[in-house]
Amino acid sequence: MAERAAPVLDVKGLKTVFRTRGGEIHAVNDVSFHLDRGELLGVVGESGSGKSVTMMSLIKLLPMPPAELRSGQVLLAGQDLLKMTDDELRAVRGAKVGFVFQDPMTSLNPVFTIGDQIAEPLRKHKGMTKAQAEARAVELLELVGIPEARARLKAYPHQFSGGMRQRVMIAIALACDPDVLIADEPTTALDVTIQAQILELVKDLRQKLGMSIIWITHDLGVIAGIADRVLVMYGGQVVEQGPVVQLFANPQHPYTRALLQTIPKISGERETRLKVIEGQPPILTAALTACPFRARCEYRHEACEASNPARRAIDGLPVGQGHDVACHWTAPAAPAAREAVNA
Repeated sequence: MAERAAPVLDVKGLKTVFRTRGGEIHAVNDVSFHLDRGELLGVVGESGSGKSVTMMSLIKLLPMPPAELRSGQVLLAGQDLLKMTDDELRAVRGAKVGFVFQDPMTSLNPVFTIGDQIAEPLRKHKGMTKAQAEARAVELLELVGIPEARARLKAYPHQFSGGMRQRVMIAIALACDPDVLIADEPTTALDVTIQAQILELVKDLRQKLGMSIIWITHDLGVIAGIADRVLVMYGGQVVEQGPVVQLFANPQHPYTRALLQTIPKISGERETRLKVIEGQPPILTAALTACPFRARCEYRHEACEASNPARRAIDGLPVGQGHDVACHWTAPAAPAAREAVNA
């Protein structure tokens, strides 16, 4: 068997807590995953499942305090980002790791032109002159599909539509040719037509640039269309992980199965109500000693209360390299989930 290539990003045992007046909130609980070169990794789960906090922890974008990175490693090209000084991390952000946030209107500075905001990382990280940065900014705007790119450099964020502002955010994130692009629900606030355009743009950029991407979303339909592999998060931890086709066809965790069953179906039979997952995600005021999904799970039993299950392999490959799940219950085949995805 050929030796596995080293991942561009390797996260091991990441734990993040928030210190509040009411005590500690355990937001990220022993998360481990990797990102291969040229891969698009989807990260899914409800609001409050730990997706965004996990990814912001990777490059210390959280306010500290109240956040505290308690343990773990985040290896980028062999360097542990969590051991870097603030100055060293500032050189990584934008240059080696690009970040696209959910709302471009709050991420773009309203008093600076689009051209100035694209040029800033180019001059800071690449040492470009003003003229070089302007020329590169034009190339980037053209790359993300903004017409009349040179003229638009002098425009301000409020002069762009929501979809165009998101394209600008992608252009800024790509400015310094980062090794990893993290997109935190970048299409959630957009209408479905613009969302489809942004997704097509990302597919095109992946093909042209060979980027490694982490795409955070609650929309399983988006993940089905663009991702190579999926992390399902719940309670601040990875509860299932695997190649997108394999995981969608044979989900092993009750939470994954429930998520898939909530996808609206287009069929001859009209459902009276959409399926929902009863209950709410937990607020973790203590370290996990039991399964975080047990209160909402129809398959719970004594073992779920006794211990928080470790991830175990489903397909014989080592954990993290194939399909794995953190659950005491063994799932049978899941035709209902497959029908939901294929509908």
